[in-house]
Amino acid sequence: MTGKSHKAQTPGRFGVYGGRYVPETLMAALEELEREYGKAKRDPEFKQQLEDLFRNYAGRPTPLFLARRLTEKLGGAKVYLKREDLLHTGAHKINNCLGQALLVERMGKHRVIAETGAGQHGVATATVCALFGFECVVYMGTEDMRRQELNVFRMRLLGAEVRGVDSGSRTLKDAINEAMRDWVTNVRTTHYLLGSVLGAHPYPTMVRDFHAVIGREARAQILKAEGKLPTAIIACVGGGSNSIGIFHHFLKDKKVQLVGVEAGGRGERLGEHAARFHGGKPGVLHGTYSYVLQDDAGQIATTHSVSAGLDYPSIGPEHAWLKDTSRAQYVAASDREALAACTLLAQTEGIIPALESAHAVADCVKRAPQMKKSEIVIVNVSGRGDKDMGILRENLKNC
Repeated sequence: MTGKSHKAQTPGRFGVYGGRYVPETLMAALEELEREYGKAKRDPEFKQQLEDLFRNYAGRPTPLFLARRLTEKLGGAKVYLKREDLLHTGAHKINNCLGQALLVERMGKHRVIAETGAGQHGVATATVCALFGFECVVYMGTEDMRRQELNVFRMRLLGAEVRGVDSGSRTLKDAINEAMRDWVTNVRTTHYLLGSVLGAHPYPTMVRDFHAVIGREARAQILKAEGKLPTAIIACVGGGSNSIGIFHHFLKDKKVQLVGVEAGGRGERLGEHAARFHGGKPGVLHGTYSYVLQDDAGQIATTHSVSAGLDYPSIGPEHAWLKDTSRAQYVAASDREALAACTLLAQTEGIIPALESAHAVADCVKRAPQMKKSEIVIVNVSGRGDKDMGILRENLKNC
C-alpha cells in the first residue's frame, strides 16, 4: 500500500485515472445522467425499487457456496464460490442493467442502446428493456456474434435489435465504437446502457455502485459461515464490473488480498492476449483514462481471449488505481488454463462456469494449494457457461 485513501479524490477520478473524454455532443447527456444518479442515490423510493427488483426479479441474494470437493482436490485453502451465475439471465450483468433501467425511466427516455462482447450484458439489457417497455438496440462484433450465437438468439427473442459490427477486430472494442456513434446521433431520446466500469464519468462509479451488492452480500455471508474474513478474493477482469463489485466492500480490509485475473490468451506478444497490466500503458479509450494495450505509435492493439467478455484492450479506471496503489494484485490466466479450470470445476462441483469466470477459477487452482488449510478463498463465479458450449466443444476434443 502507498497509504493513499481508496476514495475518488474528485468526482469521476481515481487518482489520475478516469475523467470524461467525449465529444461535446455527449456532455449534456452525461451531466444529466450524473444529476439523476445523484438524486436517485438519495431517494429511498429508488433504493426500495432496486432492492425489490434485485430480490424478486433477479434472484438476490446469491449463495456463497463451499466448494468441498474442489477444496479437497486442491489441498490447501478452503474455497467458497460466490454464485452470480445463478442470477436471472445467468450472470452478474443484470444488477447494473436494472439500476440503469430505473434511471432511464426517471429521465423519461424510451430508447436504450448497449454494447456486448460475450453477450451476457446484451441479454441483460434486452431483458430489462422488455421488462420496462423500452426500445432496445445492442451492438455486437460479428466475431463475437459467431462465438456467442446462443446469446444473439436470446437477445432477439427478448425483442432487441442486434446490430453486427464488422469493423476492426469485430469484437467488444468495435461494438463500443458503434454504440458511441449511435449515442452521439440520438442523444436526446437515447440512453447508453454501458455494461462495465468503463467509459466517461459517471459510468465507472455508477456501474460499480450497482454491482457493489455482490461484495456486500459476500462479506456478510462469509462472516456468518466462518466467523472471519477471507484471505483472498479472486475475480476475472475484463472491463472489471464483477471484480469491482465484489472488491468494493473489502477495500478497507487491508488483510484481504484482492486478485483480478486478466486474459492471458495464447501468448505474450501484443495481439495474443488481453492482459492490460502485462503489456499496456496509460491512455484514453472510450471516454476514460486508464491502462490500454497499444503499440509504440499509440494505436489500439488487437486482443485475443478464448472468452469474448475479457477480449477488450482497456480496463476500468478504478482497477488502474487499485493496481498503482498496490491494493489489488492483477495476474493473467491463459486460454489453456481457463479451459482446464472450467473442466475441473464442472467435474468436481457440477458447476460449469462462464469462460470469463473460469479465469478466476484458474488462478484459484494455482493459488489455493500454496495456502494454509485455515485460510479462505472466495472466487466470484460471475456467470454460467451455457453460452460457451460451442467454444468448449471446439476446444475440448475429449468431451
